[in-house]
Amino acid sequence: MAAIGAKLETDIVAAMKAKEAETLTTLRMVKSALKNREIEKREALTEAEEQAVLTTMIKQRKDSSEQFRQGGRPELAMKEDGEIVLIEAYMPQAASEEDIRAIIHGAVEHLKKDNGGIAPGPKDIGPAMRVVKQRLLASGIRADGAKVSEILKAELAK
Repeated sequence: MAAIGAKLETDIVAAMKAKEAETLTTLRMVKSALKNREIEKREALTEAEEQAVLTTMIKQRKDSSEQFRQGGRPELAMKEDGEIVLIEAYMPQAASEEDIRAIIHGAVEHLKKDNGGIAPGPKDIGPAMRVVKQRLLASGIRADGAKVSEILKAELAK
């Protein structure tokens, strides 16, 4: 396991010593998800792959939390929200809207250069999103895909 896995191990031991049952359960669940992915892949995970697993877990918990709120179960939604906070502690800092806009602007300019000076439009969302994702990954910034898509669509509609 990469850096996330190593930090997870020490935090599990700390949670056991502190007798924090809920934290321990969540951390073990994260460790299990990472281990399952590693077994599927049949080799050690890279840090980017570990982050992808955690991103999936966060998204699942956000969906569950929303469903619990709609179903009138705020106590279960709060439990999911607590798990999100714990899992996010292992992720890189989330990008601000300004950071996302700067990366999108750079990607649009890059596509404009590749298109011979013609600005990309709404039909170019696919290629633009690929460039934006590559730049986000290269910069080590974590961003919500829905937020990125929303900002990108607004930028391409200009």
